Amino acid sequence: MKLSHSLPLSALAAALLPGTLPAAEQEAAIKLPETLITANREVQQRAASSSASTVFTRADIERLQPTSVVELLNRVPGVQVTSNGTGSLAGLYIRGTKSAQSLVLVDGMRIGSASSGDSNLQHLNVEQIERIEVLRGPRSAVYGADAIGGVVQIFTRRSAGDGLRPFVRMSYGSNDSWRRSAGLSGGDERTRFSLAGSLDETDGIDRTGPSYDSDQDHDAYRNKAFSLSLSHSFSDSLEAGINVLDQRGRSEFDNPFGRFDMATFESVGQQPYSDFSLSSVSSYLDAQINDAWSSRLELGHAENREKSLDKLSAERGVFNTYRDSLTWLNTLDLNDSHSLLLGGDWYEDQLNSNTAFAQQQRWNQAAFVQHRYQGESFSTELGLRHDKNEQFGSENTWSGALTLPLNATNDLILSYSEGFRAPTFNDLYYPDYSNPNLKPEHSKSYELQWRSQLAESTSLEASLYRTDIEDAIANDQDFIPQNIAKARIHGFEAALQQELFGWQGQLGVAFVDPRDRDSGHTLNRRARRTLSLDLDRSFGDFAVGASWQAVSSSYDDPNNQYQLGGYGLVGLRGSWQTSSELKLEAKIDNLLDKDYQRALYQHEGQRYAYSQEGRSALLGFVWTPEL
Repeated sequence: MKLSHSLPLSALAAALLPGTLPAAEQEAAIKLPETLITANREVQQRAASSSASTVFTRADIERLQPTSVVELLNRVPGVQVTSNGTGSLAGLYIRGTKSAQSLVLVDGMRIGSASSGDSNLQHLNVEQIERIEVLRGPRSAVYGADAIGGVVQIFTRRSAGDGLRPFVRMSYGSNDSWRRSAGLSGGDERTRFSLAGSLDETDGIDRTGPSYDSDQDHDAYRNKAFSLSLSHSFSDSLEAGINVLDQRGRSEFDNPFGRFDMATFESVGQQPYSDFSLSSVSSYLDAQINDAWSSRLELGHAENREKSLDKLSAERGVFNTYRDSLTWLNTLDLNDSHSLLLGGDWYEDQLNSNTAFAQQQRWNQAAFVQHRYQGESFSTELGLRHDKNEQFGSENTWSGALTLPLNATNDLILSYSEGFRAPTFNDLYYPDYSNPNLKPEHSKSYELQWRSQLAESTSLEASLYRTDIEDAIANDQDFIPQNIAKARIHGFEAALQQELFGWQGQLGVAFVDPRDRDSGHTLNRRARRTLSLDLDRSFGDFAVGASWQAVSSSYDDPNNQYQLGGYGLVGLRGSWQTSSELKLEAKIDNLLDKDYQRALYQHEGQRYAYSQEGRSALLGFVWTPEL
């Protein structure tokens, strides 16, 4: 396919070789925007994958200057991430699906909470991230449960090159916000390492208005993060590595509903906060068995811990989940056109809570196979996975894709994918509000993609898709989860990259119609139209950029009675490379001081909006001394 020929030969070689590349070449592949790892769990050319995808490299993160993963993901067409402020729970909606219906990975490890299904994206610090890959559309045939809407994979910081390369970053901004980070990376052609730490603090804002007096304080947030990446090539055919990410801190929030006091039988105010910890450790062993067979063994452990407390009472809640996992991947290159991916997955979830759950542990084991054919006139991909879960039994999922090169610069991709979501511990075992007889949710998705290199400096990727979800889990009138809901999602999304007069432009648009098939209502908190535009240009040592995000109206509730207004946000950014070692950075978010809302709450019979941060500024520097 001609669309892949734009890669330089060195990048092409790195993309086509299996996971047993020497450490330095693997890290080079991770830094390339035109490679993709998540779609088939190995390094490949992004243009050769059948998945609709978006990739952010470390260079993109440095250019865009996002302060959170939430801000970065909202640039992806078809993806909406809602949050009520720094540190508050982030809702992930990929192609109209909800948070628990999308899979989030860190260095290959599932990090979602087994109790709620949320992935706590709000706590992932961008300073610890080397790369983010977003797959839009189901990948259950490769990953199993939860990948109905798509997959987000985050890779921690990697080595920047040979020798020792330190960096120090510090910035200060509105609401007494401090962002500090430092790191050291380096190595040689055999051994590579990266070590980084960060500390983010902000006084925050008061997120709720008319409420209890105790809620009128600012909601502060603190996040301490640490990452480590280490790899070593024992020979040209054997490599091992480990990746560590640990993030912990405190998040204050408001509870406008109050706490029911058993002594007075009245609702009273609170000053709640949570102490959180989100961590993962993943290790791997890569072996090139022979010219046609490469094998990879992955072992991991992830923890998602949260303790909720109140400064005004002894109330506390503990929800800690732990996950151990083991994966064996095998790639067989049968000939120049045919290849097989064979693998097995095992993971076990454990829950530790002060709430008495009926069950606190379960395992899942799976085997999968995927065949790929790449020819001159067409390419195909066919996958099958079988999962066996201790709680919900066995599930089979299929996927298939056909790629048709129309000419040297245009490809059409037709695909069909199945997906399912396993019920969470909360769904199955939460005291008095659960259902141990729940079945998994099931989905079927159909998609047509068009990928075009319209001109040397213009590329376009567009998708039309439909997703049907059966056995969707929703609460009945007694707030007991049941397999009673059905959803139908139609959508269109497009991503355009254009260079004009030295300006680099990236435009993403999406139209989605997510509906409850029984009531006809639009699924709540999903905007039907979104747009994201980034413009950047360099003037020698100076660089400037601007962003525009437009979001249409949505509904806060499933019955579509309460509407959230649409909004548009404008941001500016700039940097100055004062010397080879020092760069100054500045950004302004919500330049027009837009008053907008992403969720509502009810107090004394009235509904109010959670406050979003108004105009804010951040000024800082990056120091990269040469050793």
